[in-house]
Amino acid sequence: MGDIRVVPGQTGPHLMQVAFIVDDVEAAARAWIATTGIGPFHLISHIQLAELTYRGVPGQSLDFSVALAQSGGMQIELIQQHCDSPSAYRDTIAKGAQGFHHFCIYTDDYDACRQRYVDQGFVAAVDGKFGDMRFCYVDTSSSLGCMIEIVEQDDVETEAFTRIAQSAADWDGVTDPIRPLFA
Repeated sequence: MGDIRVVPGQTGPHLMQVAFIVDDVEAAARAWIATTGIGPFHLISHIQLAELTYRGVPGQSLDFSVALAQSGGMQIELIQQHCDSPSAYRDTIAKGAQGFHHFCIYTDDYDACRQRYVDQGFVAAVDGKFGDMRFCYVDTSSSLGCMIEIVEQDDVETEAFTRIAQSAADWDGVTDPIRPLFA
């Protein structure tokens, strides 16, 4: 598959993921598989973040699950928020609704990438850490109609993304359509 951060002939940031808010992450993954044939989906249930700041207020809590699959050079992320906490997810998709939420940029220059958006007047709806990896959701909805997630390149994350892409390349379209990402 190669380096997930590099698109041949392209320089600068690129979008590597498209994400949707869903009511039921497993049902949504099954619908994606049945409708598009994309899969398998890798599930991470009830994620608990080490650090989270929502709209400048630190110490927020959030309970959510994700399912990830690969389609060519694009990763598909399905997100289910389990709690009623304010979040970047609920900022654009109301509870009980489903829809497109964000594109993701995966970068080894997180600070510069994030600052580029801040310099344009955009604010981070969420800043957080997943393990050692930093991420944020920049609220670009007024300009782009969606948010932009920026994820800091991290060896653990790169390995996981590589496994997701490889499983899509090797998938027979039937076996283990939804599987845990971290066993």
